[in-house]
Amino acid sequence: MKKINVVGLGNLLFGDEGFGVEAVRAIEACRQFPESVNFVDGGTQGIYLLDYFESCDALLVFDSIIPVEFEPKVYLYRNDELPAFIHRKMSAHQMGLSELLGVARLHGRVPGEIVLIGAPPHNLDLGGGLSDVMRGHLEKGVAMAVEVLEGWLGE
Repeated sequence: MKKINVVGLGNLLFGDEGFGVEAVRAIEACRQFPESVNFVDGGTQGIYLLDYFESCDALLVFDSIIPVEFEPKVYLYRNDELPAFIHRKMSAHQMGLSELLGVARLHGRVPGEIVLIGAPPHNLDLGGGLSDVMRGHLEKGVAMAVEVLEGWLGE
C-alpha cells in the first residue's frame, strides 16, 4: 500500500495564510482514511518537514499560494507543474516548500506523486482567521484533495 503524507503549510495567526493548516485539519476530520495516509500540520516548520517529503510514495501539500497569473480560486498543481508555480514568494514557509522539494531531489527521494492545492489569500490580518472567501476555497480544496487521495488509494 502506498504511503501518503498530507501536509498543511501556513500560519494560523495571519488570516488566510492559515489555509494549509486548516485544510489538513478539515480533510483529516471529513472521513476515515487508511493508516497509510498520514496527516501533518506543518505550520511554518520549513526544513524540519523534510522527512515527511522524502519518506512517502505520494505527497499532497495544502498552502496559501500566489501563482504567477492568478484568479481568486483554488489551484491544483501536479508533479512537474510545481516549479512553474513557485515564482512569487509571500512567506518564509513557501520558500521552504521550494527548498524541501529541491533537497528531496538532491537526495533522490522525491515522492512519485506530488500535488499542491492552494488558493490566493484575501486577508492577512493578524488573528483574523480565514476570510469567508477562503473558507469557500477550503471546502473546494478539501473536495479536490479527497478525489486525489481516492485516486492514489485506488478507491
